[in-house]
Amino acid sequence: MTEQQGFPLPSQIADVPGAENWRSMYQYFTRFQPDDDKRFWFYNSMHFPEPIPAFDSVTSEIPYQAIGANTARLFVFPTTLGIEHRIVNGRVYITANPVLDPAEIGRRAEVFGPRAGYYFEHWDSLYEGWKERLRGLIAEIEGIQVPQLPEWEDDDVVFESRGVAQNHYLVENFNKCLALYSKMWHHHTEMLMLGYGAYVVFFQFCQQAFPEISDQTVARMVAGIDVIMYRPDDELKALARLAVELGVDDLFVEGAVAADVLAALETRGEAGARWLDEFAKARDPWFHVSSGDGFYHHHLSWNDDLTVPFTALPGYVAAVKAGGIAPRPTKQLMAERERIATGYRELLPTDDEKAAFDQMLGLCRLVFPFVEDHKFYCEHWFTTRFFQKIKEFGALLARVGVLTEADDVFHLHHTEIDQALSDLSLAWAAGSPPLGAGHFQPIIAERKRMIKVLKDWSPPAALGPVPEALNDPAVRMLWGITQERIESWLNPDPDEVVGVAASSGVVEGIARVLHDVAEIGSLREGEILVVPVTAPSWAPVFAKIQAAVSDIGGSMSHAAIVAREYGMPAVVGCGDATKRIRTGDRVRVDGDRGTVRVL
Repeated sequence: MTEQQGFPLPSQIADVPGAENWRSMYQYFTRFQPDDDKRFWFYNSMHFPEPIPAFDSVTSEIPYQAIGANTARLFVFPTTLGIEHRIVNGRVYITANPVLDPAEIGRRAEVFGPRAGYYFEHWDSLYEGWKERLRGLIAEIEGIQVPQLPEWEDDDVVFESRGVAQNHYLVENFNKCLALYSKMWHHHTEMLMLGYGAYVVFFQFCQQAFPEISDQTVARMVAGIDVIMYRPDDELKALARLAVELGVDDLFVEGAVAADVLAALETRGEAGARWLDEFAKARDPWFHVSSGDGFYHHHLSWNDDLTVPFTALPGYVAAVKAGGIAPRPTKQLMAERERIATGYRELLPTDDEKAAFDQMLGLCRLVFPFVEDHKFYCEHWFTTRFFQKIKEFGALLARVGVLTEADDVFHLHHTEIDQALSDLSLAWAAGSPPLGAGHFQPIIAERKRMIKVLKDWSPPAALGPVPEALNDPAVRMLWGITQERIESWLNPDPDEVVGVAASSGVVEGIARVLHDVAEIGSLREGEILVVPVTAPSWAPVFAKIQAAVSDIGGSMSHAAIVAREYGMPAVVGCGDATKRIRTGDRVRVDGDRGTVRVL
């Protein structure tokens, strides 16, 4: 690498003026420690593209507990432990803890082999059981009751001699929500890390056997997957076809507001009623899909905010009227993956190497649909219900005057919500008002103000010393963090934005830079989407755009997978595309070279 200054050390990051008290929002163990200056950290803008409200920090705290437990303790991955995270100025930075000692790698491999082998050998049946467990957790979170604390308990509590008043369940049921969220994340990583592990082994084999092979070429050998994450988009396409069939398609025009369209359908007689009926059927469960990636309470599901589906519907309706919605190019991708795999297989010199190649590729194709499917059950369906349930506790606290509005609950850490509910339990039992308003409302007002201030901070792509070697394949595939990428962040090309070539093709068009999922309604037909990161739930808007560009992501990130499955160019892992490109710029996206040029 060329000589360079390196990234700022964690200890050198100054507090953002006006938000000096940001630490009060988070647990003590999320702060950088003095020894952290010796380690390399990168900003996880894939999952946390915005400053985190206090409650939402649970979406880093709990997942990293589950990921580490799964890789380090449950399956005992040979070369990696868990991921550590720190928060600075409201942003999440992470680092992976590798295992480097060959003897320790060997010791761990002896445990890992039989455990991983059992899952791989029984993958299909275990996956069916996994889905049942997730549906069970979803039913549990949906069934949790938020006590409403009436003046007197119902007669049944006495005459059935239940012996427990409602206020007991305030804290118990709130903590049950957190416990279920933790269980969900343990199941989330149960098969996911093995899925990534299978791909990592195949990826490393290809790197050694074919030194010139690109990350994208390896990824294309497992492309052409049909996964449940595309089902919400398919439901929208079916609704678009139905609108044309019923003659209500004139209501679906660019810029139309969902509430206005739904109100107009109420006046369209039997045709409108039938469309609304099918719309209602599609909503549960397929609209329990977050407009983000399930890590922020305000990244609402389609059911909570219909902007994303109603941004996509006009384009689909127009396509139906013009002759039909073009299908995803799954068949072409499957034919292409066979052509690529056959070509590389023939380059292998021995039958043993060819057999190994076949086995590893077959395993990747077996496990890989899960890598996308799990997201619908976990980050979307379950997490939507989780945030909705927490908001119900917020509505209760607002009704009794502790909070100003229900959403204020998300500006309290979960330990503080526990305190507020305990206060309410005591007050209801004693027949007096709770004391939380005077304590929490000033705290919430300050935190809301700080979150606004922190949004304007521009976090460095990485912190700490540049590592001598960075060869973690999972970090490379998901986040696009490689030695070359680090160098491009430190020494950016003045003429081009450089990233990971995620999906092939070259297009030119007008850029639309979105910093927040709330801005997605401004996206127009034929634009090039430039974002910190995209979520799989944005798939419907991929029908409107020519190409996708993101600040973070590797060849197997969700943005890269979706772009390939929709057959459009994509460059991910650019680091600073959203800073260097502006809405209205004409840009050329080269998904083969991994570059974006402002023309």
